[in-house]
Amino acid sequence: MPAVAAPTTSPTTLDTPAGGAFTLIFTRLPALLRLACGLVGAVVALSVRTPPVEPALLVPAVAALTAWSVWYAFRALRHGIGRPMVLGDVALTAAACLAMPVLVTPEVLPGEVSWIAVLASTTVLNAQANAPIGWSVPAGLLVTAAYATGAHAAGQPDEAAAHAVTLLVQTACGALITAIMRRRIGRADDAFVAHQRLTRESLVARTARDAERRQNRDLHDTVLATLTMVGLGAVAGPSAALRERCAADLRTLTALADARSAPDEGPVPLDGRLRAVRARLPELPVTTELAPCVVPAPVAEALAESTYAALSNVLRHAPGASAALRLSRVADTVVVELADDGPGFDPAAVPAHRYGLRESVRGRMSSVGGRAEIDSRPGAGTRIRLEWSDVD
Repeated sequence: MPAVAAPTTSPTTLDTPAGGAFTLIFTRLPALLRLACGLVGAVVALSVRTPPVEPALLVPAVAALTAWSVWYAFRALRHGIGRPMVLGDVALTAAACLAMPVLVTPEVLPGEVSWIAVLASTTVLNAQANAPIGWSVPAGLLVTAAYATGAHAAGQPDEAAAHAVTLLVQTACGALITAIMRRRIGRADDAFVAHQRLTRESLVARTARDAERRQNRDLHDTVLATLTMVGLGAVAGPSAALRERCAADLRTLTALADARSAPDEGPVPLDGRLRAVRARLPELPVTTELAPCVVPAPVAEALAESTYAALSNVLRHAPGASAALRLSRVADTVVVELADDGPGFDPAAVPAHRYGLRESVRGRMSSVGGRAEIDSRPGAGTRIRLEWSDVD
């Protein structure tokens, strides 16, 4: 049996759907949050310019922050958020916090609702979502320190303490939630990769088993069937018929091997395949009624070889019997019927180790999604019905 190669795909190249979804969500949300904060913050910042706000500093600072927010969102949505973007965001936010005395009117600072407070919170949360905890927590502490320093410089110590606590809580909660999610998602992806690996290995093993069963069927229906006839004494002495049967077996095995190595030839006439089967058993009297019928090549092979196995059983186990072969199509179902007037048998009494009907007929039909029905009893001959439907 030819060896079946094991899958070569590395687990690292397999899909990681949970991690991909996490990255997608935690890229889009920070991008949209940064864009909204930048645009709304610009409007709010420019609408309150009472002293000690310095318009000469406020306008370029707001313009720079707005431009950064737009670029940040565009870049994040197109290419994701890398560490340089996180560091840049933290640096600009910290600079804005330190410049709070000349950018924000003191009257709007209390209550943690100034545009600088919103900017700081947005930056802290985005950093936790898009940077490793070894970077995100220091980034959150840096923004917190810058905000507290700026608020103190603006004469708002209460605001400095209140929002510093808020920023610390946001840093801690964001880092904790992100770490838990990354760990859980990592485990989910590990389980998915393991499942994919097992699925691939199972498919390889099943393919190997199917190939072995197919080879065993072919051997059973050709070489082993001929040897069984010789062993049972059905052929006495040198025989031209035996030589021809051996040659036919060899041609059949060669044709099967060539067919499996060739590309799928598409739909083929099943009635022609069944006539070829009939020709392989010239010593068996068989009447045929074959309606024109076209089916996929693998189905034609399964039906034809199942028919050959069934007729070979008649020749081997019911010497002198005759058989009838009929092909028809009922709606979307292809039906091949075989009947013989031999002595018949009890299907329930066939030992489990017997290969013929179990694999050469039922197993072969099952491999293409078809089925086989066997009706026989001692003294009443045997009827076999093979069915295959082209409707899923």
